[in-house]
Amino acid sequence: MDVEFKISKKPINYKKAMLFLRKRVEMVKKGGRELVWILEHPTTYTAGIRSEKSDILDKSIKILKTNRGGKITFHNRGQKIIYFVINLNNRKKDIRNLVTQIENIIIYFLKNYKIKSHSDKNKIGIWVKNKKIAAIGIRVSNWIAYHGFSININNNLKGYRKIIPCGLSNENITSIKSEKKIVIKNVNRNLINSFFKFLKKI
Repeated sequence: MDVEFKISKKPINYKKAMLFLRKRVEMVKKGGRELVWILEHPTTYTAGIRSEKSDILDKSIKILKTNRGGKITFHNRGQKIIYFVINLNNRKKDIRNLVTQIENIIIYFLKNYKIKSHSDKNKIGIWVKNKKIAAIGIRVSNWIAYHGFSININNNLKGYRKIIPCGLSNENITSIKSEKKIVIKNVNRNLINSFFKFLKKI
């Protein structure tokens, strides 16, 4: 299983990240190495293919359009982004299974911080009770799956007030820091371990 795990310590501009991701997709289509990339973005609002103008509450913010699934969401420091480029031609050609395993990765990761979370068959993402802690947005082209998911770790959640994130009330967003008053350690290592645990099932 030839997968590159890449960690960026400094925040990565969203457009630069997308350019890198698109180039990697083309490489993987030609047989190149798959990728799992852990990073953070500076404050950024992105709109997926299902987004609507009514989801923007503060009309002064800049929205970057993207070809991932989903609606409008928010990224900032303290939120971990996990992008991937995975070749389903060499795995299971099953998008539902891919989403299920991504959900499992997030749920398993959150257990490291004693947070009980769950998926919802009617709503994309991972939830702690009735609050969303992780968002998932993927795209599949020629059975190459890319984009990924985000998990709120210790980021400031006030930026969600300017939008209706993923079609939700912005009061229904949470983070590890909001749920547990603990020192949050080993985030990147736990993310890699969690991803590696379920990667063979994709």
